[in-house]
Amino acid sequence: MPSVNEPNQRGRTWWRSLDEVVDSPQFQQQVREEFQEGSSDLLASGSDRRHFLKIMGASMALAGLGVSGCRRWPKEHIVPYAHRPEGTMPGVPEYYASCFDFGGIAQGVLVTSNDGRPTKIEGNPEHPDSRGASDAFTQAAVLDLYDPDRSRSITYKGEESSLAAFKDWLTVYMPEQGEGIAVISEPSSSPTFHRMQRAFMKKYPHAVWAEYDPVANTNEREGLRHAFGGDWMPVYDFSKADVIVSLDADFLGAGPMQVANTRGWAAGRNAKHGTMNRVWIVESMLSVTGANADERQAMRPALIAQVSTHLDGQFTRMQLSIEDSYSLDKEQKAWVEKMVADLKHAGKHGLVIAGASQAPITHYLAARINEKIGAVGTTVSYRALDGVGKTTIEEVAKSMRSGDVSGVVIIGGNPAYNTPGDLKLANAIASMKNSIHLSADANETSEQCKWHINRAHWLESWNDGRSADGTLCIGQPLIEPLFDGLSPAEFLAVLSEQKITDSYTLVRTTFNPSADQWNSAWRTAVHDGVVANTAMLETPPVNRTWSGGIYRVGGRGPKLPAVVFVPSGTVWDGRFANNGWMQELPDTITKLTWDNAALISPKTAAKLGVKQGDLLSVSAGSNTLEIAALPVPGTADDVVVLPLGYGRTFKGHVCTDAGVNVYPLRNSKDPWVDSVVFSPTGKTYPLATTQTHFGIDTTPGKGIQERLPLLYREGTLEHYKQQPDFAKHVGHSAHSLSIFEEKQFEGAKYKWGMSIDLSTCTGCNACVAACHAENNIPIVGKDQVLMGREMHWIRIDRYFAFGEDGHGGWDGNNLTSVAIQPLTCHHCENAPCEEVCPVAATVHDTDGLNTMIYNRCIGTRYCSNNCPFKVRRFNYFDFFRRDPLRSTGMLQVQPDYYIKTQSGGKTLRAMQFNPDVTVRMRGVMEKCTFCTQRIQHVKITTKNAWVKKSPAQKAADPRVSIRDGSIVTACQQACPAGAIVFGDLMDDKSRVSALHDDSRSYEMLAELNIKSRLKFLARLTNPIDGNGTTQGSNH
Repeated sequence: MPSVNEPNQRGRTWWRSLDEVVDSPQFQQQVREEFQEGSSDLLASGSDRRHFLKIMGASMALAGLGVSGCRRWPKEHIVPYAHRPEGTMPGVPEYYASCFDFGGIAQGVLVTSNDGRPTKIEGNPEHPDSRGASDAFTQAAVLDLYDPDRSRSITYKGEESSLAAFKDWLTVYMPEQGEGIAVISEPSSSPTFHRMQRAFMKKYPHAVWAEYDPVANTNEREGLRHAFGGDWMPVYDFSKADVIVSLDADFLGAGPMQVANTRGWAAGRNAKHGTMNRVWIVESMLSVTGANADERQAMRPALIAQVSTHLDGQFTRMQLSIEDSYSLDKEQKAWVEKMVADLKHAGKHGLVIAGASQAPITHYLAARINEKIGAVGTTVSYRALDGVGKTTIEEVAKSMRSGDVSGVVIIGGNPAYNTPGDLKLANAIASMKNSIHLSADANETSEQCKWHINRAHWLESWNDGRSADGTLCIGQPLIEPLFDGLSPAEFLAVLSEQKITDSYTLVRTTFNPSADQWNSAWRTAVHDGVVANTAMLETPPVNRTWSGGIYRVGGRGPKLPAVVFVPSGTVWDGRFANNGWMQELPDTITKLTWDNAALISPKTAAKLGVKQGDLLSVSAGSNTLEIAALPVPGTADDVVVLPLGYGRTFKGHVCTDAGVNVYPLRNSKDPWVDSVVFSPTGKTYPLATTQTHFGIDTTPGKGIQERLPLLYREGTLEHYKQQPDFAKHVGHSAHSLSIFEEKQFEGAKYKWGMSIDLSTCTGCNACVAACHAENNIPIVGKDQVLMGREMHWIRIDRYFAFGEDGHGGWDGNNLTSVAIQPLTCHHCENAPCEEVCPVAATVHDTDGLNTMIYNRCIGTRYCSNNCPFKVRRFNYFDFFRRDPLRSTGMLQVQPDYYIKTQSGGKTLRAMQFNPDVTVRMRGVMEKCTFCTQRIQHVKITTKNAWVKKSPAQKAADPRVSIRDGSIVTACQQACPAGAIVFGDLMDDKSRVSALHDDSRSYEMLAELNIKSRLKFLARLTNPIDGNGTTQGSNH
């Protein structure tokens, strides 16, 4: 089967998936059939028609239950806005700076509030890490505020209680001096939290305090402790790095520093001056960083350790040892030697990073090498950490089992669920005489505790924190606590019996001990969300001697395969598992939703005789579990990668039965890598992946478009230097006359367009999550995703390029490159969708936007069929009324679906809706609007200012020009790489006009003469052996 590229065109051959390469009958059937297996039986002719009519009659009858007449939903009453708060205008959004803690680093945000409801979160332009951008986790955080499964009260032994009762209990049962009490807390950067921590330890000096995060880089912490003494974290400046060497560090992937890292990396991908940074990476799985790297090697963990020993020999000569017998082959050694030479040449503009799975000595080694090449102070600095617990979770678990600890206080987190299996912490917590848990929901840990204290969302309380560089951040609440919860600082104040326990006074007192006095600096800090000039970066010298004993790096024995644990790119460590936006967000590489899977290489899958969805039995230590296999090109052979964060037993509407909990397979000695045994079980499990949905390489009735030119265009830096406009010469576009009216936009004042730079887009999914939040896009559930009915207005397509197998085919084990391409509505000037709509529900406005008129749409779906990019989505149900389902019955809805109000009567969920965007009903088509609500807002504001100008000023600006950059779409605003640019193409000086005229700019499917308003900038890569041919990453 040909790829999505025209076979005879110059360039790579791209494949959507391994199934497409194999061209299996099952894949062909999936691509060709619109309806799922069994649906054709309902439409059969002959005697089966009577059966079909019976079913349809029954469904119509059920649809009418509880609904009188033709009304779609029960009658509702509107309560008038009788008393408007001073300084506000109904319907006009307000914006407030705030912050929240993620992984011990404060994330700066700017929150949109509509009539007192937080509805959208953006990055804070003043925050040193954010600079106005955000990630998918930040975008989805607002949904957690309105989670209907949030805990709504304090409970004691499962029964509802009160804060007053909890305080009374503390005075009686909390031991004096804290004897036998252990505290387990999440990492926090909050100065107020640390102040309350000191107050707690002062009152209970015999208590022990452990800080635990299941995905924290504890190996890095230990390595830097040996390097500098004390607790430190590295702060990288990728914008100044010319050569980046990653030892299994996915620095562009999901995590607290994704936004800052992506922005810095993207700054070095501009080839205007003939230079680009170069990323080298060795890793066991195909990560987001690996997909965007210029040079990549897939290695099992033991071989990555061998690379560390080679770096040691070239830079530090510490004579590291390794505990197993693996060694690099000749080709790998040559590749590493080139990497070393490139790093030496970069000097102070080089950078070495070690991942969380690497041994502490490797992190120490990275610090030594960065100091050796002069990178410290240029590409890397360090910050001392405050408030880190000195006791480990392993020591606490041991003390709990031995009886030395009889009571436990757990602040946030979910250690009963996410600690390594050998600690058996859930049983230990349940055995405690006294146990308290502060949590946003009654999760797995709360179930084991006597007391559950409901936690306030960060949007409901005052808080503070420090960014990566130490800049002080202030977070203000946007809404009163919905369920009277406590923040972590308030909780500690209550435990410490402080006189003042409200979050506002606590945070303000930390900022200024004289909080009762007027302080203009406080008002400025609250307004800006950050306190200027409070960064705390240092460049300490590295200790020349390693104090950690034997110089031994990681790795496992050669006989058994290795298991590698990684945080999920969508639900992280499990904290976002009940967030529907994140569960339905396709993973950048695997495109998997609603589940995790055992990621293995195609070669390993062939050896086991398994394919996607076949269940594997995976054993590590004394624990065994079953999980579905998912072959992923670029995964190291004899390695199984297990994403964390799934398999929650907490009965949330979203997370129930989603995936498999792999935490029990981890061991506390090395929670990232272990030896493993796995084998097929003979059973299968459906995995909902999205990459083969909405394929744009086919047309109805024709199959593969042999006329299709390259969808994804790329070249090396050297090729770009030789031929800057190479992207315009890939494929051939016939410039035929259009059958459409070409003068339809005469007299238009604006011409909206978009540009996406494929050189800097990493596929981080921030744009997808931002679009969800901005445009009231529904969650459909796993059952609908399996049918190809996900509703994302913007999607991230991912393609693989493989080497040839020597027999005229393609070798799925030889991954040569990965392509990542965002795709949304192109707002074609000659839009094919408009020509086939029988009711003119999709039309153009005067500015050239392809718009949807929902009132007219009757759901023929002709427009979707005729869209060459497959970016239109159809509402098969009122998805806000229908809860997400993992499997589907005959009616595909819950029994009460037809008697619910619109949006299902979910008051909490409806509070998040953007009032500027229509909430769509079932039976209508929807798609990207280029955030028309934002366009109209700026147009109205600009026109109102224009009418107040003098006649001379109006005459000088008859078009009512809009300042470039004043309209920012949701996807553009979120993008940490700055890959998306939107603006007015009629403005010759606008950024989008310049990018459309750039030599790398190209129009997808230009031969259709549809005149897309969206253009791409071809991707550039910088391999070490770059040449003049059109090629991409050397994987």
